[in-house]
Amino acid sequence: MKPLVPRRTVLAASAGLAGSATLLPPFEPAAGAAPAAPPRGRHPAFPHGVASGDPGPTAVVLWTRVTPTPRSTPGSGHGPRVTVRWEVARDPRMRRVVRRGRSATGPGRDHTVKLTVTGLAPSTWYYYRFTYEGHRSRVGRTRTTPAADEETEHLRLGFVSCANLQAGWFSAYRHLAARNDLHAVVHLGDYLYEYGSDGHGMGADDVVVRPHEPAHEILGLADYRQRHAQYKRDRDLQDLHAAYPMIATWDDHESANDTWRGGAANHSPAQEGGWRRRRARAHRAYDEWMPARLNGSVRLRDGTRLFRTLRFGTLVDLSMLDLRTYRDEQVADLTDTRVDDPNRTITGSAQLGWLKDSLSSSTSRWKLVGNPVLIAPLSLGGLPPEAAAALNRLLQGAVSANGVPLNTDAWDGYTHDRRELFDHIAAERIDDVVFLTGDIHTGLAAELPRAKGTYPLGGNVGVEFVCASVTSNNFKDDTDTPPHTTSDVIAAALVASNPHYRYANLDDHGFCVLDVTPERIQCDWWVIGDRGQRRSGIRHHASYAVSSGSAQLSPVRDPVT
Repeated sequence: MKPLVPRRTVLAASAGLAGSATLLPPFEPAAGAAPAAPPRGRHPAFPHGVASGDPGPTAVVLWTRVTPTPRSTPGSGHGPRVTVRWEVARDPRMRRVVRRGRSATGPGRDHTVKLTVTGLAPSTWYYYRFTYEGHRSRVGRTRTTPAADEETEHLRLGFVSCANLQAGWFSAYRHLAARNDLHAVVHLGDYLYEYGSDGHGMGADDVVVRPHEPAHEILGLADYRQRHAQYKRDRDLQDLHAAYPMIATWDDHESANDTWRGGAANHSPAQEGGWRRRRARAHRAYDEWMPARLNGSVRLRDGTRLFRTLRFGTLVDLSMLDLRTYRDEQVADLTDTRVDDPNRTITGSAQLGWLKDSLSSSTSRWKLVGNPVLIAPLSLGGLPPEAAAALNRLLQGAVSANGVPLNTDAWDGYTHDRRELFDHIAAERIDDVVFLTGDIHTGLAAELPRAKGTYPLGGNVGVEFVCASVTSNNFKDDTDTPPHTTSDVIAAALVASNPHYRYANLDDHGFCVLDVTPERIQCDWWVIGDRGQRRSGIRHHASYAVSSGSAQLSPVRDPVT
């Protein structure tokens, strides 16, 4: 099969992990392709843009929202039932159309349009648009994955998480969309935030850069629809969706903070009604407004299973997790013996069994796991008490009775599930497992020891790359300290206290780029400047790589190009 990048170039780029990895040639989309973010133009019937997602070798999900009348605003329930035409072409001018059709929508699904286009060719760029009553949407671009047996030599993904619209501008999305060298973008959760506009903004003073709509905390179906609509009106997010297919999962803020299967820290049944009804509304709006398949389809009301696997030829299997819907409530701290209770779960038994089976049965070189919350063990006990307390607030944990903070919202609070998964990887001798993680607003790179207490002698079961937040507050923001002062000292102490961690950045916001070849994976951390400035710039901060079969991280000087 034809590789995405010539094999000799890939081998040259991956020859030395400790040196430069900049020898990959510029990304080359289909001949005559448009820029990654096609011109926005004016699209009065389609003010929320277009999107694609969950690509396969011969199919991809397409999405938009049509506004047929001025009263048909998101969440209003007003407006007629209408039919929208769609087209898929091989060129950005939409002259070589290969698929076309019609989709009906109406107020029952908030006038969103979501469909699966089939009959496409593997490893191919396509362009698409929607039309209603003579009004055309902008043109979006998407890409199918390689065939399951295609000997794929290269994959490049962006990955992001935690985009609080009130806490800043989405410059990270703008720069990611403008790269024009990715195959897809992975969103690891907190795509939106449920908070009202009374705080939860930028920095220690909670400056609200852009107030949420509606202004109150979202509870009803109309509220969740309106909030999704507000985020989708952001032009940087629109550009990102128009440039690449997105592979997304949710974390907690798509419904409420610190969600678990029976409730959430940010939900009061006495004042806000039953949790299951609220969660059902949040999931319904997500199903309507996101280019993702729930229960493997684009149909509404057929289930809310979001965990799934996407395959990229012989190179990568990507398993996306849902770590909120099935988990038990988090404990307060590690003094609670339930942390190790085998009857408590973060994944749910069905999802954990599915993940273990997926890893065991994978024939791809690399097994990627889209993992909403941190899986690497993390101890804050070696840090100064004030710094540990501040970090712990960021990590959503609590300070234990003996003063040692804990990250109980992550896999650290559900050690039996993690031990079962790590033991399975080790017992089955599954190589090349890489977790891609969001949630904690911090850039991290860690090796995953089978047993932390024996590291580095006990062997690793994989590595973990954690992206910084798009805008949500980090350690520097919460403590209101100058950039790269106190936080750099704390980051160094964190790595020293956890020797399996190789990199920590507590200061910046941005995104990660993951470059995959059969020989190695490299992760680059890109950070923006001031998130309070709409046109903030971008710079490279760090890069780490793992060679196939090693489960060990090495620093890399330069980002991939």
